[in-house]
Amino acid sequence: MTRLMTQTALITGASRGLGAALAKALAPTHHIIAVGRTVGALEELDDAIQAADGQATLAPMDITVDEAMQQLCRGIYDRWGKLDLWLHPAIHAAPLSPAGHIGPKDLTKSISVNIEATSRLIRYVTPLLQETGHAVFFDDPRGGSPFFGAYGATKAAQTALARSWQAETVKTGPHVHILEPAPMPTATRARFHPGEDRDALTAPDVEAARLLPAILG
Repeated sequence: MTRLMTQTALITGASRGLGAALAKALAPTHHIIAVGRTVGALEELDDAIQAADGQATLAPMDITVDEAMQQLCRGIYDRWGKLDLWLHPAIHAAPLSPAGHIGPKDLTKSISVNIEATSRLIRYVTPLLQETGHAVFFDDPRGGSPFFGAYGATKAAQTALARSWQAETVKTGPHVHILEPAPMPTATRARFHPGEDRDALTAPDVEAARLLPAILG
């Protein structure tokens, strides 16, 4: 099979918020492989990318489904042979709750998305990134904050996985980056901070432009 020679960027969690903004920011230089569960939102992203003369491959998938992620990574290898960039803004934001009242289903889903899926993706994506590719994670240091038990604990575990991978690959690659975005008016933040003045927050497109040099560096 002939492989297309171009820069590629896999974005897991590309349908909305920062993921979608980063997809649009990278589209002028990368073929975007956009993973998300909402087909309509991915199609809107594709329209925006095409309007800017970019190209995207839409992958409406659930990152917690092992077979789907295996299929995705095999498809990337068959078409391009490698990945240049992997961005992982995907997250499950469980409802705020006192630590003693966290629902078992909320905790299980948080572990599945934020920890288990991240670990699995690191395993599958590492061979695609090879020595020179870049992987980017996004920290949110709210672990230990009141009522953030399920989200904070599993987000902190996700970041810990990324930091270990980062330390392990300093000499061998791929290059692992952990960035901390500014507060943005996303749906996730609206759930955590209802009634907040959203005009005081940084728009995802603006934040994506700010983060882009660090992502490409």
